[in-house]
Amino acid sequence: MKRFIGVGTAVVTLAWIAVAQNTPKLKLGEMIPASVAKIKMLNVTGERVSIADVKGPRGTLVIFSCNSCPWVKAWETRIAEVGNWAQTQGIGVIMINSNDPAKSPEDRYEVMQQRAKERGFAFPYVVDETSDIARAFGATHTPEFFLFDAAGKLVYTGALDDNARDPQAVKERYVRNAIEALVAGHPIPVAQTKSIGCTIKFREKM
Repeated sequence: MKRFIGVGTAVVTLAWIAVAQNTPKLKLGEMIPASVAKIKMLNVTGERVSIADVKGPRGTLVIFSCNSCPWVKAWETRIAEVGNWAQTQGIGVIMINSNDPAKSPEDRYEVMQQRAKERGFAFPYVVDETSDIARAFGATHTPEFFLFDAAGKLVYTGALDDNARDPQAVKERYVRNAIEALVAGHPIPVAQTKSIGCTIKFREKM
């Protein structure tokens, strides 16, 4: 596996990317961006699906991910597990690849299909063909998680858990804990964390 970059370097890089894309990140309490909620994206099944299509009765989990990032690869089995489990809790799930395959060849659609099959994703894994979905969320890197309640309000954003390198050393399961609290009607124990990962390889604006 490729060497992980330092936390300080990652934070500085992500801040720079956010400024460069001119897309402020969604804040807690804000709604799923209406401008992109109904955009149909190509799923690995060949169908087209939108964020609105997957909305669950208890909420929606939007994951920005990809095939190429070493951070994603480190978390990928756990991403599959929590995404598949979330759907059993009444949470709709969609995972979005906003990377430009011209800049990151491993993020081609065919590789997405293969990865979804290998990891057993039971939720849509779709292509953000313009990177505008990521821009609307203010997403800057992979993986990055946005959990919304049943009304479409953001209740958690950030990392999957607190240890990408070692699943056995995880102390805080941020996304799973947030979903459990949301479903139970309790306050989210940790509502925002710093997501560490690879910067999104945005497609050029047309």
